Amino acid sequence: MSASTQGIQVRNSSGLAKDLTELLSSMRFAIALLTVICIASVIGTVVQQHQPANNYVNQFGPFWADVFETAGLYTVYSVWWFLVILAFLVTSTSLCIARNTPKILTDFKAFKEDIREKSLQAFGHKAQAEQQDLPEAAAHRMGQALLDKGWRVKLQTRALDDGQTGWMLAAKTGAANKVGYLAAHGAIVLICLGGLLDGDLIVRAQTWFNGKEVFTGSGLIADVPEASRLTPSNPTFRGNLKVSEGTSSSAAILAQPDGVLIQDLPFTIELKKFIVDYYSTGMPKLFASDIVIHDHETGEKKEARVEVNHPASHRGINIYQSSFEDGGSKVTMKAFPMNGPTRPFEVTGNIGGSTSLSRGDDKLTLEFTGLRVINVENMANTGGAGGSTDVRAVDLRQELESRLGAGHKSSQGKTLRNVGPSIEYKLRDPAGQAIEYHNYMLPVQIDGDALFLLGMREAPSEPFRYLRVPADEKGEMDGFVRLRAALADPSMREEAVKRYAVGAVEQGRDDLVKALSDSALRALNLFAGSEEAPVPKSAAPGTPPPPGGLVAVSSFLETNVPAGDLENASSVLVRILQGTLFELYQLSRADAGLAPAQEDAATQRFMSLAVVALSDAFFYPAPMTFQLSEFEQVQASVFQVARAPGQNIVYLGCVLLIIGVFAMLYVRERRIWIWVIPHGDKNSHATMALSANRKTIDGDREFSQLKNELLRMTS
Repeated sequence: MSASTQGIQVRNSSGLAKDLTELLSSMRFAIALLTVICIASVIGTVVQQHQPANNYVNQFGPFWADVFETAGLYTVYSVWWFLVILAFLVTSTSLCIARNTPKILTDFKAFKEDIREKSLQAFGHKAQAEQQDLPEAAAHRMGQALLDKGWRVKLQTRALDDGQTGWMLAAKTGAANKVGYLAAHGAIVLICLGGLLDGDLIVRAQTWFNGKEVFTGSGLIADVPEASRLTPSNPTFRGNLKVSEGTSSSAAILAQPDGVLIQDLPFTIELKKFIVDYYSTGMPKLFASDIVIHDHETGEKKEARVEVNHPASHRGINIYQSSFEDGGSKVTMKAFPMNGPTRPFEVTGNIGGSTSLSRGDDKLTLEFTGLRVINVENMANTGGAGGSTDVRAVDLRQELESRLGAGHKSSQGKTLRNVGPSIEYKLRDPAGQAIEYHNYMLPVQIDGDALFLLGMREAPSEPFRYLRVPADEKGEMDGFVRLRAALADPSMREEAVKRYAVGAVEQGRDDLVKALSDSALRALNLFAGSEEAPVPKSAAPGTPPPPGGLVAVSSFLETNVPAGDLENASSVLVRILQGTLFELYQLSRADAGLAPAQEDAATQRFMSLAVVALSDAFFYPAPMTFQLSEFEQVQASVFQVARAPGQNIVYLGCVLLIIGVFAMLYVRERRIWIWVIPHGDKNSHATMALSANRKTIDGDREFSQLKNELLRMTS
């Protein structure tokens, strides 16, 4: 018997009901539904689920983001059409089982011994042979041989036309193949039922029929109204719970497409200690949580450790280690001026918090968004022997990717190094617009230079772009900050120009000193942004003049120097600018009570990097930058808590599915018929045929062996 792909044939019903029943019970319909579910599951795997709306807009654009949201592709596994398809699949598969089970059970018992002897000639596997014993003895001998091999046998006698008796032997094996059909289809029903039971269908039903409302506001969990809270007796749920070290929580958050629901638990989870260990690559090797479970009803305290793939359980609720986050670490940052007269100051806050800053009449909001204590980066030099780094580049993704970032694809070996802590923060203006910053606490060694990396990006979808500030001889940013402050002071610029001109011109040449001083002062003022530079001729219409730096000096030269003399003039002006900036650096050190810098290779390298950093700092979008100076780390565990009554149903379905698939693939149903009739006084004639549900090489070999053994044939 083979399973039918057609539906149940309804005879006494209306045309619509008949067609609908036949469609629902059709195996082809079930396969079509299963195909749609597979496609939807692929979409749910490719498209990240339950992400903020802005992430989808950045990824797909406003139009397609709205289209995909309307289709429910951001919550595929809980969208109404997916649940409807699952329900139809359960119905269709159940009807398929109901239609074929009676036939399978009947066929399971039947030996089909009533087959006509002439029908045996139509089988693909057939053989005939003379037997040296009477029909009854031959039939019993063959039947016993098949019984010894595990076959089920039935003998039937038939009266022949000449008054003699013929024997029909019917045997079968491999009936478990049909059991595999029932097991596999039953598994689909169980897995779908378990998935529906453990999904958010019951949670949604409470919002539809039990008066619960999805909470769309913000604030503390304790302030969420009762209408948005689910009771501890809720039969099924799956939510997230964040607990910081030394704190406790008893309410999980259930994310919904348009908000959240709060699931109250029958116990409180207290996080005593969070443990994390890292690989050499910086990836977490182990993270675990030592917790205490406080039962609300009995007052019992139960200690447990929760690790990845090793959950804890209490009152039928499993507690899984999902991830870990910052739990509100206390940080102290030092502000350094970048654009403007801001003086250095310190600010203290907690990760996840914010504070207000004053910038003249404007108010900025400083948001502490993240602390990373360990940053393991690839510091291998991919530039090759004699390679150099373009010091003008400030895009970390493009220019430093060969050194920073585990995602870098390189044929060369990696040199992994922990470059120390980093801080992430946002500066939000009064209009609500925010720019995100990522600064390393310690200088990073790049091509032998110690550089502070100050990153920024305007949107989460963008990579961080980094300003590289050279560290001074003490490994600090103070040397650059002093030079930046001196550059903004007109009197110090004039004094630096005077010193440079006197030192660069022979004594007695006051006319040259005056000319050199005028040129140097103008170049330094252009670089400092105190004198407006012309707009470059190659710039697009409406382009504002450069604010300062090397771009301003370049624009001035391009506008005022003939093209033929531009190269020589640029070389001279750059040397003048470097000389005046070095004198300015010496003045800044003297003003801070420090000894003059040595005119050696280290100082020259520092000045080269500082000139580029000063130039790029004009394009830094904030008046200040913050460097992490102290921190007190507090870890937090993110647990997933789940009550999943359908879990065991799904496990049972998986077991049945394995049994069913193996039974259908590896168990072959075979049937043998042997018709034995008298031939002469003491002999008989046997006709043998074999049928199998699949034609295989093993089937051919088995028939050949049985033919030789049962019919005593040599070939």
